[in-house]
Amino acid sequence: MVDNREPFEEEKVDKKGRFQSILFDWGESIVVALIAIVVLFTFFVRLVGVDGSSMFPTLHNKDIMLVSDLAYTPEKGDIIVLHQPDIPGFIEGPIVKRIIATGGDEIDINFDLGKVYVNGNELDEPYVNDFELPMMYEGMDFPQVVPEGCVFVMGDNRNGSTDSRHPQIGMVDERYIIGQVKAVIWPISNFGGKT
Repeated sequence: MVDNREPFEEEKVDKKGRFQSILFDWGESIVVALIAIVVLFTFFVRLVGVDGSSMFPTLHNKDIMLVSDLAYTPEKGDIIVLHQPDIPGFIEGPIVKRIIATGGDEIDINFDLGKVYVNGNELDEPYVNDFELPMMYEGMDFPQVVPEGCVFVMGDNRNGSTDSRHPQIGMVDERYIIGQVKAVIWPISNFGGKT
């Protein structure tokens, strides 16, 4: 007579061993993925929320952006997150703006016409929110030359943005740039790269 219990018991052990092996593989994969996410968000990218409407219509209040400074060199037109030293009662924390001019550029603004000029050339700015003329004047006289190592930034919502036109912000030292906005990741309706 043949004893059928041994193969059945071996099969049970094999199934249990395979289950534990699969469980271990899944656990190992989850731990590796979590470590990769921590490293990614510690050294390469960060999530930053939009607070306000200074970049409308490009960015909306409460959008969550993916920001990176990995090998970043500031260029005209880039949307960046920056941190000026806190000015109590003025601006506290990071702000998001668009680079209009970089070191060595001459910036001029005709507030009555709402036009911005860089090195004598009027900018084509299809991203700017419609605004009522004159453009908001914040106390800085123009033309100005942007010092090397600095950028001149403005919000896309020109009459609803405190930016480099204001003497307390002025020319922004590149060392204060946290990173470039790569994409909006939340809400899903606004998902995608921004320019």
